[in-house]
Amino acid sequence: MSQKTARGRRNNGPDVHLNLNVRGMGQSATLAINERSAELAASGRQVYRFGLGQSPFPVPAPVEAELKNNAHQKDYLPVRGLRVLREAVADFHRRTQGVEFSADDVLIGPGSKELMFILQLVYYGDLVIPTPSWVSYAPQAHIIGRQIRWLETRAENDWRLLPEELERLCAQDPTRPRILILNYPNNPTGDSYTADELRALASVARKYRVVLLSDEIYGEVQHRGQHVSVARYYPEGTIISSGLSKWCGAGGWRLGTFAIPANLHWLLDAMAVVASETYTSTSAPIQYAAVRAFHGGLELERYLQHSRRILRALGNHCWQRLSQHGQLSLPKPRGGFYLFPDFSHHREALAARGIHSSDELCDALLEDTGVAMLPGSAFGRPRQELTARMAYVDFDGARALAALEDRESAAELDAQYLNTYCPKVMDGVEQIVHWVQRLADS
Repeated sequence: MSQKTARGRRNNGPDVHLNLNVRGMGQSATLAINERSAELAASGRQVYRFGLGQSPFPVPAPVEAELKNNAHQKDYLPVRGLRVLREAVADFHRRTQGVEFSADDVLIGPGSKELMFILQLVYYGDLVIPTPSWVSYAPQAHIIGRQIRWLETRAENDWRLLPEELERLCAQDPTRPRILILNYPNNPTGDSYTADELRALASVARKYRVVLLSDEIYGEVQHRGQHVSVARYYPEGTIISSGLSKWCGAGGWRLGTFAIPANLHWLLDAMAVVASETYTSTSAPIQYAAVRAFHGGLELERYLQHSRRILRALGNHCWQRLSQHGQLSLPKPRGGFYLFPDFSHHREALAARGIHSSDELCDALLEDTGVAMLPGSAFGRPRQELTARMAYVDFDGARALAALEDRESAAELDAQYLNTYCPKVMDGVEQIVHWVQRLADS
């Protein structure tokens, strides 16, 4: 066989039949780092698993009990979701945010991730994404072939989107259809928006008829329990995305919710059509259990209060250690369980070690210290920017919650509690601090 023939056959391998939109794409960065961390731990390495943003807390007992009670539910449910669940979700948004929805405004799916994908599929227009952003927004758009418009944010504003930045983009083509994803409390920064900031963003969105996809999956783990939905200020144009994964500890259950205003039902209807031809419906037992979660009550509120206390104390401790002793720049966390440190202050010392990108930074950290984090480039930031995302969730959430049953709820948790119940996070942060200090001293 000639070299030309062999080369031709290689160039006509199975990969040429892949859709161009997915050819060359890798696995989701968050899932990949989780698998790599597991492999290193299995080999005997001490690994601090700060890569995957999975809730450390167990599913609340009343919700878990409802799943057990409904394990016999085996029938296909309506494509749009169990009506009693859709009513519970609508009531949840009315009760927590004062935003009016009915059961007919709600769509249930197997995770909010799937619902976001279908929304992009049925909507004809640009997807506007502020950076840094969650790792799956842009890849979903690439798979579908949707035009992405990145909106740069700045570190000095704690990476929050400013209304003038949205205005500048929209003014270039005022009538162009757009969906803007607004995620807060934010992944990857852990920061959030004030009511005034949301009101200003809503005003610009209304002016240009931008559809806001408000990803509020971390809303219930805003560290002070003071989450505000932008739908309060732009109810006619805001889709609220939520689910069970982050505030209810049920990521693996795969249940997401969209609350869509009545004048955007043309989107909801189209999404339901696609759902009917793809996933059909969401798992029946999980939908029945989710009714209990969205109904809330004293036991779930106590669960949330304790979860917030732990995340608030742990996030503040990590932020303080990294900013003051590691000389890293990062927003103070307000919700969720993320930090987004910038190592640029140490650029020269890192360059001396051959580290010039966020990918190289995270590889070196993992190799030297066992700390697994994701590079800022996975969140839409330039590769040469020395940012990374830390998910401070490597602790036993059930044990940490149980320890709070006898503690005064108003008191801030101290270092002794954190060292006892979140030891790997505390140690992992010290590993980062010492690694950076050794860099500075070298």
